[in-house]
Amino acid sequence: MKEFKISKNDAGQRLDRWMGKNLPLLPAPLAQKYIRLKRVKINGRRTTARDARLSEGDVLQLYINDEFFEKPNQENAFLQLYKPKLEIVYEDDQILLVNKAPGMVVHADETETVNTLINHIQLYLYQKKEWNPAREGAFAPALCNRIDRNTGGIVIAAKTAEALRVMNQKIRDRELTKRYLCVTVGAPKPAAGTLKGYLFKDEEKKQVFVRSKPVPGARTAVTKYRTLAVGGGLALVECDLITGRTHQIRAQLAHAGHPLLGDGKYGREADNRRYHRKGQALCSWWLQFQFTTDAESLGYLSGKHWQVSDIDFVQRYFPDFDLNRVPAEF
Repeated sequence: MKEFKISKNDAGQRLDRWMGKNLPLLPAPLAQKYIRLKRVKINGRRTTARDARLSEGDVLQLYINDEFFEKPNQENAFLQLYKPKLEIVYEDDQILLVNKAPGMVVHADETETVNTLINHIQLYLYQKKEWNPAREGAFAPALCNRIDRNTGGIVIAAKTAEALRVMNQKIRDRELTKRYLCVTVGAPKPAAGTLKGYLFKDEEKKQVFVRSKPVPGARTAVTKYRTLAVGGGLALVECDLITGRTHQIRAQLAHAGHPLLGDGKYGREADNRRYHRKGQALCSWWLQFQFTTDAESLGYLSGKHWQVSDIDFVQRYFPDFDLNRVPAEF
């Protein structure tokens, strides 16, 4: 419980607005809920009126979790959210697999600091009482992989420090497979193959360029692909990243003459308008753990795979295609 005395400058304010200004980590819907539950007292008396006017000298008693009285920072930003928005693909005591929606950033950046995937995950675990930063010390649930803002698909989150350490090592050792689905303008020829090149990243433009030969600063990029369906001038293509470079699939397919539909950076605006597509048709849709070395407490995951079945661009452009028919072997 925290107690506050209303000063002259705060007099005349509504209770809920005073709480909004003085407890910035407390979401407004949650503040209203606490008021309804009579966890707020004015001068020792419970109130359920969020519009109650405060007077100079009033004493507020707030029976609210201590976390909400802290100052906002990057570590407690999740508290500013009220309800987690997650599509959970799989969950156990160690990991969480989430289907990230296109448009959401995984971590805070210059455009968004609160509505991020990791904040929604931390709020979800906090509300489940599986994690509390006040008790955990240095550890916080963390993402093991990331995908671009405008790409959807499976992201791995670690719920324990050990899971984070082991999973990060498995990713570095390439003991898991992530496959992507995309829609390209035109069908790649041949229908299946491997794209090889060198990607040079322009930091100022935040864009990569494909080179057929090595150049200073360029990194090798290798993408395996196969065409799953063709129709209406478009192709449904599955990709397996042999290397994991920034914008690799988007840049390499565009360089091959078949940019992703809806891609505003590497695609063609005329094609995007023609097919009424905003946002790149790209999803990290299939994940399999293939541990070849000791995975410690995560060994039970080896050999298992998960996939996303509800993908908007597949339903829109290839409505008759059944993703369950895609062979497991690439």
